[in-house]
Amino acid sequence: MFHMKSHLVYLTLLICCLFSCQEMETPSDFRMPGDHIIAGLFPIHSASQVKRRPEVTLCERSKIFNGHGYHLFQAMRYTIEEINNSSSLLPNITLGYELYDVCSKSSNVYATLSILSQPRGNHIKIPENFFSYYPKAVAVIGPSSSEMTSVSASLLSTFLIPQISYGATSTKFSEKAVYPSFLRTIPSDKHQVHSIVMLLKEFGWSWISVIGSDDDYGLEGVQMLENLVTEEDICIAHKDIVPISAQADDSTMQDMMLSLTKSGAKVVVVFSTRYAAHIFFNAVVLRNVTDKVWIATEDWSISSFITQVSGISRIGTVIGVAIPQRQILGMKEFEKAYAQAKKTSEPSTDPAQDGDDQICNQHLFFTTDIDTEITTFSMNSAYNVYTAVYSVAHGLHQLLGCPSGICTTGKIYPWQLLEEVKKVNFTLHGNPVSFNENGDPFSGYDIITWDWNGTNWTYKIIGAFTWFPVHLEIDETKIRWHKGKKQVPRSVCSEDCLAGEARRIMGLYHCCFECVPCPPGTFLNSSDQYLCHSCEKEEWSPEGSQTCFNRTIEFLTWHHPVSLVLMGANTLLLLLLAGVASLFARHLDTPVVRSAGGRMCFLMLGSLAGASCSPYCFLGEPTPLTCLLRQSLFALGFAIFLSCLTIRSFQLVIIFKLSAKMPTLYHSWVQNHGPKIFVVMSSTIQLLICIMWLVAWTPQPTKEYKRFPELVLLECSKGGSPGYVLSILYTWLLSVSCFTCSYVGKDLPENYNEAKCITFSLLLYFISWIGLATTSTVYYGKYLPAINALVIMSSLSGVFSGYFLPKCYVILYRPDLNTTEYFQASIQDYTQRCSSP
Repeated sequence: MFHMKSHLVYLTLLICCLFSCQEMETPSDFRMPGDHIIAGLFPIHSASQVKRRPEVTLCERSKIFNGHGYHLFQAMRYTIEEINNSSSLLPNITLGYELYDVCSKSSNVYATLSILSQPRGNHIKIPENFFSYYPKAVAVIGPSSSEMTSVSASLLSTFLIPQISYGATSTKFSEKAVYPSFLRTIPSDKHQVHSIVMLLKEFGWSWISVIGSDDDYGLEGVQMLENLVTEEDICIAHKDIVPISAQADDSTMQDMMLSLTKSGAKVVVVFSTRYAAHIFFNAVVLRNVTDKVWIATEDWSISSFITQVSGISRIGTVIGVAIPQRQILGMKEFEKAYAQAKKTSEPSTDPAQDGDDQICNQHLFFTTDIDTEITTFSMNSAYNVYTAVYSVAHGLHQLLGCPSGICTTGKIYPWQLLEEVKKVNFTLHGNPVSFNENGDPFSGYDIITWDWNGTNWTYKIIGAFTWFPVHLEIDETKIRWHKGKKQVPRSVCSEDCLAGEARRIMGLYHCCFECVPCPPGTFLNSSDQYLCHSCEKEEWSPEGSQTCFNRTIEFLTWHHPVSLVLMGANTLLLLLLAGVASLFARHLDTPVVRSAGGRMCFLMLGSLAGASCSPYCFLGEPTPLTCLLRQSLFALGFAIFLSCLTIRSFQLVIIFKLSAKMPTLYHSWVQNHGPKIFVVMSSTIQLLICIMWLVAWTPQPTKEYKRFPELVLLECSKGGSPGYVLSILYTWLLSVSCFTCSYVGKDLPENYNEAKCITFSLLLYFISWIGLATTSTVYYGKYLPAINALVIMSSLSGVFSGYFLPKCYVILYRPDLNTTEYFQASIQDYTQRCSSP
């Protein structure tokens, strides 16, 4: 199996040489011998045509010279020369290099296979043990793009050859299970996407368009951006990809411009290579798409290749991420010296030789008109090459035991060097250099903005982004917004809701919404702008609230002025009852007391006194005992009083109206103690009703939450239970019976005629309870217990004053009416009136 693979690889390389390669000049610029060889892959030219046959592109035949790639090429040559001249790094070791112009995928594949071939040979032998394989180069620097790197990294990782890229940013290369020998000196796109999202959040841009290039860099970047913005409440209004074969004036790009304008997004993220971005912005200028903020990725943010697009200064504001500025001291002088040397020398015409075989090479012969001007963008990338070569050198320094003072010589294997390169940790011109477990550097980004002064372009650093720890810092005062705006442009589908207003999504995007105030009893959590959360039971909130408040516990306290007034009035009523009882006891044998009921008056006064204790139970915090007594005590006491009053009225009717007509019935009523039996039975019925009520529907202290959103009312439960209603109905039945009997005796002698007083008393009682029922339907506050107590007091005071006070008046102020003679005269007068025709 390995034998078959060996032949296939050998055949592939051989076919490339036969059909695509020719003998050509080999300047020493691309190859330098040394104890250990480092290979470099650089895009010195750009392929200008699409291949229709599987052959290697001859980069030197391309007419498109890539100045950026040229500077990277020179950066590696300069770095190797600097290291070889160093007395502290690899002191007795000389580094050599093999440099390749990789202007296309095919040339990149050929260069990679050439690197993998064994020294002084042009074939690749698949070994049984990869740890013993020794290729031409011990490490590889490059290539520049993620797309090119995908092929080379797959091949090099198989042989565990250290590869350090200066431009491949795809996150897939961080997967060490797939690319175990890959490292890089440029940050991963994962961090770039994170920085862009934080930039969008910093300025409050939630409605954006995204444009990508049709390659690994653009497609993966757009996908990562789409995944991350979804988590951050940012919506992509329009997404598009610039095709590889696109032209600025073709229908595809014009349709893209139309969609970009219709989206309404004021912010456009262009996650693209500089070549696709160049086409895109030509189309932007052609279509006159302006008044937007363009977010640039590091591949084109400070590239003069983009700023040279005619009319690009009018497109709006450009803000982007860029690799931090770094300088290679002496690099510019090195390139100038190189160009000067080329002008004074003739190119070599000797064919390339490697052993006994002529091989095809990708080496460029530079003419004498090389433009040595290096831009900031190219210098930053060149510094990444510079760092990559130094990382390999420091790894070799450790592997060869150089810290002891003398480096060991002899053969080393790439996998050995890989382990040391992963662990390097050094400082290069004040900048720390090391790699994390994924082979990525610990560096960040500068945040830049374009600055135009007429047709002159420059950029300003307005902030920085780091991910160890994650932090974004922006100085907004340095940004000059397009059209002279002083405030940050808005790019949202819907404006932010006011405090306490939830978002109701409209349409397909969660960024497009209408604002709805949270209803009372709910609040809007700052972590969830789409849902109003209910407050806890002990909390409340008004409409449109962002938080809940603790409810106030309400009940009628003992020291409240209303409570003090009620207690004073009720105490006065009890004192009056006690005073009347004392007065009646002293005048028990007088006609007035006997006509009022005699000893039964004390039962009536006692029942009223017991019922008068009920108002106290309505004051203060409800307890189990007060809840049991507050209504039942009044119901039982008032029922006993009404029973006595009813039988008193009924007895007067019997005495004056039925005793003569039905003497037998009258004597039976008297002999069988009818009044006492009626009072006992009537009171017992009410007692049983109260017992049933308190057992079946036991009132308990409870908290009421529904009546007032901001209050918790302490009250007694089951205030309107069937047992309570039944007791009230029975009390009303006794009241009606009492009123009927007193009305029947309205023509009795004046001393016995109590119809007016009883009617007034019961009328006050009815009005009080009708008022309570009406009030209870419209008012539910903490004063409702006070109203209950007041109704009870008014009922008791009414019957007390209507029945007992007139008799007290006679006893105290009209003793002449409290005589037997006066009462007998009244009876005789009544008898004469009844007997007269």
